[in-house]
Amino acid sequence: MSVERPVVDTTVPHSARVWNYWLGGKDNYPVDREAGDQFLEAFPGIARMARASRAFQERAVRHLAGEVGVRQFLDVGTGLPTANNTHEVAQAVAPECRVVYVDNDPLVLTHARALLTSAPEGRTQYLHADLYEPEAILEQASELLDLDQPVSLMLLGVLGHVQEYEEAVSIVRRLLAGLPPGSYLTVSEGSNVHSQENAAAQDEYNESGAVPYNPRSPEQIGGYLEGLELVEPGLVSVTRWRPPVRGRGAGLPAEVDQYGGVGRKL
Repeated sequence: MSVERPVVDTTVPHSARVWNYWLGGKDNYPVDREAGDQFLEAFPGIARMARASRAFQERAVRHLAGEVGVRQFLDVGTGLPTANNTHEVAQAVAPECRVVYVDNDPLVLTHARALLTSAPEGRTQYLHADLYEPEAILEQASELLDLDQPVSLMLLGVLGHVQEYEEAVSIVRRLLAGLPPGSYLTVSEGSNVHSQENAAAQDEYNESGAVPYNPRSPEQIGGYLEGLELVEPGLVSVTRWRPPVRGRGAGLPAEVDQYGGVGRKL
C-alpha cells in the first residue's frame, strides 16, 4: 500500500518557513518571504530577535549537555533545520546524545533526512506528531528515548501558536508528567513588552492567512516553568540568558521581545 505524501501549501505563509527565512535559510517560498518582508518593514528587529532566539537555544543545549550532563533531548515544534540544530550542538558536546524532533509541518517532514544525520555514537529521530497530543508524542518518543532517565524537553517558539493560554499550559504539564525527576524544560516565546512596532507587525502577520502566533507576557511565559527549579538567571530576555562574555564595561546585551528560561523537574 502506498503512503500518501503530505501536501505542502505554498499559497499561504507558514511560521516555520518565515522563521527559516529570517534566519537566512533556503527552505521557504515566495509567499513566506513576502510575509517576512512585510513583518520586517513594520518591525525591522524581528530578524535580530530570531537570531537571538537561536543563540539562546544553542547556549541552553550546550549547558544541559555539558555542565548538567543530560544525554536525551525531546525537541517539540522543531521547525525547519538551519545551522546548529539541537542534535548538532548536543552531540558536539557529548556524541552519545539522543535527540528526538517532533513537528507536524509537511515541509519539515520532507526535510527530515537533514535532521537524521547523527554522530555515530548517538541517535537522532524525527516524529511527525501533533503538539496537541502530548501523550502520543511521549509514546512515540519512548522508542528512542529512555523515559525513566532525565530528558531535556525543548519548547521553543511553538506554544504561542496555541490560541488559549490555559491549553498551552496544559500541554506543557502533560509533556512534563511523562518525564522523570531530573528532567529539564527549556522554553522561549515571543512577547510584546518592549516594542509596539512588534505588536503591530504581529497583528498584521496573523491576518495573512498563516497560523496565528500569540505573544504572551513574561509572567505568562514564566507560567510554563511554574513548579520547576529555575536555572540561573531564571526567565529573562533570551539575550540575557547566560550571554557570551563581553568586553569589560560592556554591560548586559539589549533586551528583545523574546523571553526564555530553563527549569529542572524536581
